[in-house]
Amino acid sequence: MNVDVLLYDGFDELDGIGPYEVFDYALGYAAADGERAGRVRYVTLAERETVTASHGTRVGVDGVLPDPESADAPDLLVVPGGGWSARDEDASAWAEAQKGDVPRALAGHHAAGTRIASVCTGSMLLAEAGVTDGRRAVTHASAVEELRESGAEVVDARVVDDGDLLSAGGVTSGIDLALYVVEREFGAAVADRVATVIEYERRYEVAE
Repeated sequence: MNVDVLLYDGFDELDGIGPYEVFDYALGYAAADGERAGRVRYVTLAERETVTASHGTRVGVDGVLPDPESADAPDLLVVPGGGWSARDEDASAWAEAQKGDVPRALAGHHAAGTRIASVCTGSMLLAEAGVTDGRRAVTHASAVEELRESGAEVVDARVVDDGDLLSAGGVTSGIDLALYVVEREFGAAVADRVATVIEYERRYEVAE
């Protein structure tokens, strides 16, 4: 399973880094014959070396998000949120929604069949792309009404599985989403092992 976490300036650290760590452990634990069971990496829309997150953490970038039709396209694209409600015009999910490049990229991947998972207000970037229209989804509590007004069917759950669209509520729920995906892909033993090593008490509030 190949996972790309799409970063932009102002993303919330835990929204992106939490799932990244879960997938990194899982792909190692699920290794066969010494080969990891896939990749997880941080990507951006344009080539750059680092991204500055909402609390000032500078994160190195592994590459550029591939074309959705390319052989290198991810099996799962993770979209973190950050700064939506603050309406930060320079660095935030809100700023990216106004620019339009990220929503267009997300719409393209969705149309090509890429499975997409949003964390926190990452859902609002998917809403801007039209991906959540008529779909079951959730976001951070501060943006729930906006998500509903956008045309999504808001579900009161920590994680929502709507087939090729997964979404998680606020911040730490992204870890639950990642562990849920790991369990589906690699089994409960791998998911439990990851939860144990990161000392995380799983919450199983998943609406399927």
